[in-house]
Amino acid sequence: MTLRELPPDARPRERLAQRGPAALSSIELIAILLSSGTKKRSALELAADLLARFGTLEQLAEATLAELSTIKGIGFAKAIQLQASFALWKRLRPPATDRSLIDSPEKAFDQLCDLSDEPIEVLCVLLRDARRALLHKEIIGKGILNQVMMHPREVFCSAIRHRAHSLIIAHNHPSGDPEPSTSDREITHTLCSAGMVVGIPVVDHLIIGKGTFYSFRRKGLLKGSSFEKELY
Repeated sequence: MTLRELPPDARPRERLAQRGPAALSSIELIAILLSSGTKKRSALELAADLLARFGTLEQLAEATLAELSTIKGIGFAKAIQLQASFALWKRLRPPATDRSLIDSPEKAFDQLCDLSDEPIEVLCVLLRDARRALLHKEIIGKGILNQVMMHPREVFCSAIRHRAHSLIIAHNHPSGDPEPSTSDREITHTLCSAGMVVGIPVVDHLIIGKGTFYSFRRKGLLKGSSFEKELY
């Protein structure tokens, strides 16, 4: 169904005019930015596809033209419209004058303790700038029951996009016990090796339990690589 086929009070533009932008969902607001759909997909459907692909508005706002264009129906013109809109939004945001310094496992845990409430395993990264200040926090993936995929491609894609100087990876154990498994140790080694290749050090891997955490760095399990010398 195209937007024109919707009842007037269900169309995003009309709803915004009558009720204001706060009454609209993110999908409806994106649909207005897109202006139109295609012969087979309405603007609302394209907007839903975009959010499904990138997960959050923050990640959508960081998408490149090439990434936006991977969505069927999002051509060069629509990708430009989206990037221009998000660029204006970023300019309106107040500058980050006091970003949190992440220079210890405890300070990293302060940013990650909310993971302890997740019923399934969640993989998160904390990206830092050259001064070890928090640059970006992002949920990379969610697992099924007690497993979560930690493919280096997913972890470092965000780090490269945000031009991070270093990163801390973390995931939770829904059981509450943060003790690492054999697979946790193996994936830590894999991600550290990948970080050496791309030049973005993995300075720690935290496993979040119930009110506590396990730090691979503190336990000395990152020794034997160049990451041992990286300042926390």
